[in-house]
Amino acid sequence: MRNSIAVMNTKGGVGKSTLVLALAETISAYHGKNVLVIDSDAQASVSSMLMSVSSLYKLQSEGATIVDYLHGRVLKGQTIDWPKFIVRNVSDVDDSRSLFLLPSDMQLTLLEREVSKENLHARLREVIGELLTGVRRVFDVVLIDCPPGLSVLTECWLREADFHISPTKADYVSVCGLEVFRRFKGLNPEMGFAENLGVIVNMKEANSASDEEYHRWLQANAENACFAQAIPRMPALQDAANYQGYERSYLAKYPGQVGTAVRALTDEVMSRVSARNAPKVEAKEPAAASA
Repeated sequence: MRNSIAVMNTKGGVGKSTLVLALAETISAYHGKNVLVIDSDAQASVSSMLMSVSSLYKLQSEGATIVDYLHGRVLKGQTIDWPKFIVRNVSDVDDSRSLFLLPSDMQLTLLEREVSKENLHARLREVIGELLTGVRRVFDVVLIDCPPGLSVLTECWLREADFHISPTKADYVSVCGLEVFRRFKGLNPEMGFAENLGVIVNMKEANSASDEEYHRWLQANAENACFAQAIPRMPALQDAANYQGYERSYLAKYPGQVGTAVRALTDEVMSRVSARNAPKVEAKEPAAASA
């Protein structure tokens, strides 16, 4: 089943990691799916949203992050079992117990430099492909939090993942980021690329004529496959990014309008993934009329 989704925009500041968090916790809590979040951002934002800072630092100190996995596989040629790097019992939402994490570390940037220095781009993509092949078999949904920009590692995810989602703010600069991404996707088509699952308008300002205009413009372009549900800019969603040391219910973390919007968007995402995996029915040729 095609179930891996790279989430990225070449422009930063579009609320990408917070959106990955919300989607992951909602898919786990409301759809009952086993979800793996792969944190491929050196800032480790979504990792720190899913566990305490001290727990994350402990994993980083022990060499138990995606950096260490890729370093061993790509740079040292070691045989390493990826399940050893998967963290369970993450998230402070008591309804989201089927959520797992492959955490990140700031050393990820240095790893990419070493890969480029040693000209191991092909090997990195091969390892990423093997990793995704493995996790697809175990988890129902795999969400990959990619950093902004088009790094060597991000390109590997985009070429090996099944789908990509592009969050954007409804403003000129963020929309320009989508255009940069679109042009990049058109390069070297023979190398393969994730299928566009859609554009998500995130952090939309209520009662903003400008935001509404950009939203309509994005929806009008069929190539965007824009999701109908936008995510509003609200303090509750920003607060959701702060990991709590105690468990709370999903509705406590995503109350009111925010929770309603996130659940509606998640329903759309899951519906599109299901539709893309449905077997295609070929139209039959009409029977020839008898003489």
